[in-house]
This record gives sequence, structure tokens and C-alpha cells, in this order.
Amino acid sequence: MTSPSVNQAILRVVEEMHEHLDQELTIDDMARVAMFSKFHFTRIFRHTTGTSPRRFLSALRIQEAKRLLVSTDMSVADVSSRVGYSSVGTFSTRFKTCVGVSPSMYRESGGDVSALGPVPVRTGDDGPAPLAIRGRVVLPGDRPLGQVFIGLFPSAILQGRPVRHTVMDGPGPFQLHDVPPGTWHVLAYSVPYGTPLPAGRGGYAPDTLSVGRYGPVTVQPGVAVLPADIVLRPADPLDPPILVALSGRDLHAPAAA
Repeated sequence: MTSPSVNQAILRVVEEMHEHLDQELTIDDMARVAMFSKFHFTRIFRHTTGTSPRRFLSALRIQEAKRLLVSTDMSVADVSSRVGYSSVGTFSTRFKTCVGVSPSMYRESGGDVSALGPVPVRTGDDGPAPLAIRGRVVLPGDRPLGQVFIGLFPSAILQGRPVRHTVMDGPGPFQLHDVPPGTWHVLAYSVPYGTPLPAGRGGYAPDTLSVGRYGPVTVQPGVAVLPADIVLRPADPLDPPILVALSGRDLHAPAAA
């Protein structure tokens, strides 16, 4: 567990990121804000947030771009510049990688995109047995009940199209089928019933959004995977933003565990 003083140091850096999304922030700059050596800062930042400082900053920039695209009339080029990109092409490529659609398409949809297709079903019995990750999502009694999104990602940030995903009508056991071999992070979040799951219009308050993660977990044929049990908790400023784009179908068609 990270000490309160370390959390405060990392929080200062995250606040600095928010205030200077349009500027270049180097690891040296961030380490000075945290008042740690560069090596120590990088290590504790990853331990605290689950990802590197650069990836966290990139996620914040894309989150702000999503907000600007649906709440302002700024051109894509101006949005790109506002969030620290000197090249519109680089920004558009990064945005599509993180969100699943281009900035223009995201704006046209009003943030309600359909980037995800259904989870592929298993076909046939040839070849190695399909791999699966199973587990249980627990929502503490003091958290509001709601739908739960669970996805498999290559990093500890909810961005881009998940390798596998499911949406459940509340906490409980889950299964992610046909998981490809590799090293993955199982990421989950939930908001109260009647509240749309995050779709890019900004974050939720800690009393609304619950998050959790498990991993990294390595999946390979013939090797049993331990249950990926996840206890959700209130989101806080040290959690990377949720960038994954979900369609209405994904949100309102809970999957059976």
C-alpha cells in the first residue's frame, strides 16, 4: 500500500498534468513537482496508478479532447493544439487508438459511439482448447449498485477496444471467453443503475464511479489461470481516465456469467 505522503506527491503531479495539458511535461519536470529522483518517481507513479507517467498524461489529454469535441465548436486542429499535440495527424491517430473512432466521428456521434462489436463466440473444436478468465466482481455494501463493465486490456488503462469484454447487470461472477495467449490486465468499473457508463463526456464523482483491476495476468495454453477476483472501490484522481468507447447495445445487454 502506498503511503499518504507518496499519494500526495503523485497527486501534485497529476494536478500539474491537468493544468498543463497543452504543454510539454518531461519526466524531469514531473519528478521535480513530486520532489523525488526521476527513477524513484517513475517507479512509485507506476506502482500507485498502474501505468507510467507518460501514458497517464496521454490519457488525460485524450479525455480532455473528448470533452472539448462534444461541448465546444473548436475545430479538431484547435482541440489537438489545446491538448498538447503539434500534429493533427498524430493526435487523430492517437485518439482513434484510445477511443476506437476518429475525433470527427466522435463529435458527429455526440460521444455516443459504437466502437465495440459483440464478444466473438467460439467456433468448432479444432485446435487448442479455448482459454478463459473467470472471476468475481465484488461491490462493497456502501457503494451504489449498478451495471459492471469488465474488459481485458494490454495495459492498466481503460482505452481503445478491449481484447475481450462483458457488461453485467450488477456485481457477481464473470467469464471472459476465447482469451488469446498473452499478458493482460482485467479492468472493471461500475456506475449506479440509470447512469450511462462513461462515454467520454468527462469523469464521474467518486460517489458515482467504482473501479477495480486485476493483473497483470499471463494466459497461455495448458496453464491454469487463477480466479480474477476484483473488489471495486471509489474512483479517485490517481485513477487513469476511462477512454474506452461503448455502444448502447453493449451498455444495455448484460451478459450471462
